Amino acid sequence: MTDQPRTPAIEALEAAGIPFTVMRTEIARSAEESAAFQGIPVGSLLRSILVRRAQDDFLFVLVPGGRRFNWPKLRQLLGTNRLTLPSEEEAKAETGYVRGAITPFGARRPWPVIADASIEGLDLVAIGGGARGVNVHLAPADLIRATGAQVVDITVPEPPAEPATAEAPPPDPSPDPAPDPAAG
Repeated sequence: MTDQPRTPAIEALEAAGIPFTVMRTEIARSAEESAAFQGIPVGSLLRSILVRRAQDDFLFVLVPGGRRFNWPKLRQLLGTNRLTLPSEEEAKAETGYVRGAITPFGARRPWPVIADASIEGLDLVAIGGGARGVNVHLAPADLIRATGAQVVDITVPEPPAEPATAEAPPPDPSPDPAPDPAAG
């Protein structure tokens, strides 16, 4: 690739001497589409999720495509009863990156990183390169070493997508029922 983008993430990887390859693609609408654009299995694609532990205390959670992190496992690991996701504006302020491009590499502050244990068996992983449509491919061991990631089993498989039905049921002509106070 001749026109390698310059982002804080790519500059941080270069400065650390981490071997990586930049992959530019169209902006994907899903993890499956992004993996297809990059020619990798969806499980090799990592989402970097910024999680708030407390006021001014965040961490990155790296979650492979096709999986989601398990809130109870993460709370137990961190010894807290409450974790939240910051707003898009807060995430950009903390990382310097827009949602869809967040990565621990080159972030404004070096928050701790937790990576799901499933990445250890992979040949390579793809993680955001600091701009939408820019990913970096690197060995999981290099990612773990460069970020100081704690590697823990913290995810579960995404539930299978509901199959589309050929025929939708007819609309219910009755008004919405009153909420059941016992439900909920």
